[in-house]
Amino acid sequence: MKRIKRTKLEGVSAVYHAMSRVVGGEMLLGEREKEVLRKMLWQVADFCGVEILTYCVMTNHFHVLVRVPEKKGLSDAELLRRFKVLYPKPTKYQTAEFARLEQSLKLGDADAEAIRQRLLARMSDLSEFMKTVKQRFSIWYNRNHGNRKGTLWMDRFKSVLVEGQGNPLQTMAAYIDLNSVRAGLVEDPKDYRFCGYAEAVAGVKLAKYGLRAIWAAYADGSLRGRSSMPDALRMHRELIFGKRAADPGLSEMKRSKALKVLEGENGQLPKSAILRCRVRYFTDGAILGSAEFVRGFVGAWQMESGRKHLPKVNDMRGTNWGDLAVIQGLRSNVFG
Repeated sequence: MKRIKRTKLEGVSAVYHAMSRVVGGEMLLGEREKEVLRKMLWQVADFCGVEILTYCVMTNHFHVLVRVPEKKGLSDAELLRRFKVLYPKPTKYQTAEFARLEQSLKLGDADAEAIRQRLLARMSDLSEFMKTVKQRFSIWYNRNHGNRKGTLWMDRFKSVLVEGQGNPLQTMAAYIDLNSVRAGLVEDPKDYRFCGYAEAVAGVKLAKYGLRAIWAAYADGSLRGRSSMPDALRMHRELIFGKRAADPGLSEMKRSKALKVLEGENGQLPKSAILRCRVRYFTDGAILGSAEFVRGFVGAWQMESGRKHLPKVNDMRGTNWGDLAVIQGLRSNVFG
C-alpha cells in the first residue's frame, strides 16, 4: 500500500494511526509481553517527542494513534533527559556514551553537534518512533524466549494520516480502543488494560491527557479549547456505545447480522454498531478526515502512487460517518 512519505509533511504537526503485526500473524503476545510493549510505547514516545493519544496492544499486533510535532531544536538539558529516558538501566557502554555526550555538549565541539544531529534525526518522526519501538521490543522478546532469533514483526508498518481534530480524530480513537471488543476479549474497552481508554479510566496521567486532547481541537499543532476529564470520558463513551452509553454491555446486534446488512446495497448501521466490525478504512484508507482535508493531499498522493490522474476523494460507506472521507476507496472487503 502506498503511503504519504514523512518528508512530504516536514515542518508540520500531523496525526497518524500506525499499526504493526507479528510476523505470520502468530499469537505471541501474552499478558507479560503486552505489558512490556505498553511501557515501551510510552517510553519511546517520550524519547521521540511524539504524543500518544491512544493505543491498543493485542495478541498479534498493536495500534497507536500519535501526534507527531514539527521538528525543532532541543536544549542540551532536554536532549540529555531524553537520552536517559531511552536507557533507564544503561549498560557500561551507554553510561560512557552519555558521559561523552554530556561532556561534548558542555564543550560545544564538533563531536557534540554530530551526536546532537544523530539523536534529533530520531525525533519528531513516525518511522523512527515505530522502528525504535519494534526493534527494542524484538530484542527484549528474543532474549526472554529461549534466545529466540529472527524477526518478530512484519517488515513494514501500516499508517493512516488522520485529520487531527473533531470527528475524524475521535472516530479513529474509538475504533482503536474497541479492538479488544471486536476480538471478543471484553464487552467494554475499559476492562482491557492494554489500551489508552482503559488507562485513562484508571487515572493514568498521560492517557488522560491523550483522551482530553482527542476531545479538544487542534490547530497548528497546538491544543485549543477545553475539555474536562469527565466530559472527555462521557463523550468518548457515548461514541463507543451510542445511545446506550450508560450500559456497559454491547449492542444486541451480532456481528454476522451486522455484516449481512453491510453487504447489502448501501447497507447502513448505527455508528456504534459498525465500529464493532472490522472497517478497513481505518487501517488502509491512507488518509482519513473531512473531504476538504483529504482533498488537500490528493496531489501528494498522486505523486507517491505514480498515477496519471488525481485520485478521487471517497466518502466512507456503512453508516452516517459525518463527512468522513478517505483517499483509498476500498471497494471490496471493506468490512469484516
